[in-house]
Amino acid sequence: MVFSSIPFLFFFLPICLILYYAVPYRWKNSVLLFFSLIFYAWGEPVYILLMFFATAVDYCNGRLMERFDRNEGMRRLFLVCSVTVNLSVLAFFKYADFLIGTFNGIFSASIKPLGLGLPVGISFFTFQTMSYSIDLYRRKVPMERNYLDYLTYVSMFPQLVAGPIVRYSVVNEELRHREIKKEEVTEGLFRFMQGLFKKVLIANQAGALWEEIRALEAGSASVATAWLGALAFTLQLYFDFSAYSDMAIGMGRMLGFRFPENFNYPLSSVSVTDFWRRWHISLSSWFRDYVYIPLGGNRKGTLRHLRNMLIVWFLTGLWHGAAWNFVLWGLYYGVLLVLEKYVWGKALERLPKIFGHFYAVLIVVVGFVIFVFDDMGALEVYFRSMAGCAGNAWWGTEFLWYLFNYKVVLAAAVVLAFPVYPWFKKKLEAAGDGMRMGVSMAAMAGYVVLFLVTVAFLVNDTFNPFLYFRF
Repeated sequence: MVFSSIPFLFFFLPICLILYYAVPYRWKNSVLLFFSLIFYAWGEPVYILLMFFATAVDYCNGRLMERFDRNEGMRRLFLVCSVTVNLSVLAFFKYADFLIGTFNGIFSASIKPLGLGLPVGISFFTFQTMSYSIDLYRRKVPMERNYLDYLTYVSMFPQLVAGPIVRYSVVNEELRHREIKKEEVTEGLFRFMQGLFKKVLIANQAGALWEEIRALEAGSASVATAWLGALAFTLQLYFDFSAYSDMAIGMGRMLGFRFPENFNYPLSSVSVTDFWRRWHISLSSWFRDYVYIPLGGNRKGTLRHLRNMLIVWFLTGLWHGAAWNFVLWGLYYGVLLVLEKYVWGKALERLPKIFGHFYAVLIVVVGFVIFVFDDMGALEVYFRSMAGCAGNAWWGTEFLWYLFNYKVVLAAAVVLAFPVYPWFKKKLEAAGDGMRMGVSMAAMAGYVVLFLVTVAFLVNDTFNPFLYFRF
């Protein structure tokens, strides 16, 4: 089940919210847990046992850490046990076939892949459970005494599938004491709707353009068309993922939780460093706090800093997928960030921001071409097409055809990739009450119209992918 689907929008979410608001406060976590487990079991019921196992392991090790509070050796043992189990589960389901395939390729072996399905959201909830165990060991969070509350935290359906990666420290108080205010519910509903519009009306349409260009005969696309395809995939991935984060944050508000922001207009960045401060913020901060800083960060000399950067970005790439293109994608950014830090970063800062922006967008678009092709041969061919080295023309009529047919979507995507909405909101807040009232009424009408258009697209269009399901 995905957020941008008819069953979710018209059955699952309304029924969940009605029951959630209707029951007394002491039953709200139970209602949320019940619907979260239904959501998780919708497509793959068997994997709910994996959720129970992972949460039980972390909960029990947490209780043991508290019991042996004055014995650092035992506390460390229980932390290692918790982290080892979590990483083992993740490695088994996500990377077993990747390792088998790599071994077969190197040693010409013929070991049969396991063919395991990837449990939905495993990369996200594994990182959540590990953050709880590590923070508990560091004495940064209190131990959760109620297993069902802990299970509610891990399985909470708004953020289960695609984040943001919500740490226990962010919601531990809200799990017990939260106010559900009318203003928060309204704000959450609007945030959810914004995400829904971005997903269906922009991400899906940009994705359709990318699929059309990708389906062209290898090396036949003109240079301009190949770059248009790469841009289309970049826009699809950004609006797809950020839309789900918007919907997750919005639903969290409706339920009384404040989830952290996950995107801050990353395509408006002026450097690669700036991009990663704005893209998938919860993942970047997770690797910073639980990998980069424990390794020593930048505090132990240049060589150690270089090592730490490459380790973090190798792991970041591997987290995204069990294929060598993801590893290459991670190292691509690791090297570029090192170069910005030690080679051309200061010179870049002195240039006009427009140059930095074009540089960052170029890097990001090229990076996402690496990201999307797990076939290295296909990746090479597409790069050759982008460089004009595949015997292809620099531009052709097909480019104009794609540009004309998708002009509205592309224009809207480019505009919305920049902080236009916050700027407009700030201007509106400075206007008089009469102006604000008129704009608010117009906005309400606009939301209604966009929702009807969105539903029409969902009913009539079968193309509704969610890219981060694979993670």
